Parts: sequence; structure tokens; C-alpha cells
Amino acid sequence: MKTTFRFASLAACLLPALCLAQSAAPRTSPEGQARIEREVRHELLMLPQYGVFDNLAYQVTGYTVTLTGNVTQPVLKSNAERAVKGIEGVEKVDNKIVVLPTFSADNQIRLAVYRAIYGSSALERYAIQAVPSIHIIVNNGNVTLEGAVATKGDADMAAIRAKTVGGVFSVTSNLRVETP
Repeated sequence: MKTTFRFASLAACLLPALCLAQSAAPRTSPEGQARIEREVRHELLMLPQYGVFDNLAYQVTGYTVTLTGNVTQPVLKSNAERAVKGIEGVEKVDNKIVVLPTFSADNQIRLAVYRAIYGSSALERYAIQAVPSIHIIVNNGNVTLEGAVATKGDADMAAIRAKTVGGVFSVTSNLRVETP
């Protein structure tokens, strides 16, 4: 009995120290973080409401995922958070997604910019994807282009075509050039 008691007492004394040592160690391996990043990307792209007029971005730090971007529907913001919370290993979701105001003028600008960009024979190839790679964000007449294109010339052309739309106050192009 005394041996068992001493062992139990020793374990009780060491257990808090072991727990502290584990919590001070890095919480995710690079492979674990890469897996979470892949799953977050997949879950966000699979959201049925996600479209060309929305932009979702994320950052994974340990077991915390920070969601950012702009969406046209409040349900997309909540569905994105719900989808990411369901990923194994994600402990916290910081949802900083902004729901864009619903102005009829902005809706008209969205459609006109869409036609201007994707109506161009040089840029129409970007429209044939499930989620087109050039996202058009309109907030109070200000247009931001987000996403990826194959060449700098395509990025420049998209911005120029967006600037030709009536009612647009400014155009900011955040298009990245990514070679396939």
C-alpha cells in the first residue's frame, strides 16, 4: 500500500509539470498546419453561396483560423465559420469577414464589371471555372479585383476594363500572377 501511495503521490506531483511542458511545446507540426490549411481552402471553395462577387481569405496560426474577406450574403459569413469549425484540429475561428452593404447601385456595378471583364475574349477563359478566378468586390462604387490570373497583361486588362464601367469611383487590382 505504501508503495502504491508513494507512486500515486509522485505522479500527482509530476502531472502538472508534464502538462505545463506539453502546453509550452509547439502545438502544431508543419505537416499538421499544412493539412489544416488545405482543408480550410477546400471547405471555403465548396460553400454553395461562394461566388465571383465574394472574396474569402484565411490565415492558420496553430489551431486558430482567422477568416477575412468580403461577402455579399450574411449567410456565407456564418456558413464559412461553421464549415471551418468542423475541421479536425481547429480549436478557434476568428471570423473577420465583412458583409458588404446591399445597394442596388453596387449590384448594377457588379454585373457591369462582370460583363466588362468576362465578356472580353482575352479574359473569358477565367469565367469557365466553378468559381471564376477573378473576384469582383464592389463597396459603395469602389471596385477591388481579387484572385489569380496567368499573366500581368491579363491583370492589367481586367483592371482597365473595370475602370470603363459607369458608376465606378475607383478600381484596386489585387490580382496575383500565378503560372499554371
